[in-house]
Amino acid sequence: MNIALVIIIIVAIVLAIFGGLNAAFNWLLWVALIVGVIALIMFFLRVIGGRNRT
Repeated sequence: MNIALVIIIIVAIVLAIFGGLNAAFNWLLWVALIVGVIALIMFFLRVIGGRNRT
């Protein structure tokens, strides 16, 4: 019974780690997408505005 309990605990830990990494990766992907869109909008505003820094 102890071996089965150890196996269940190990499987639970592995699933928790992979589930947490998947959630973190998904969250970071959304953050990167939002930051990329904001950077693209700022780039277009700078190009349309004709701002020269020379």
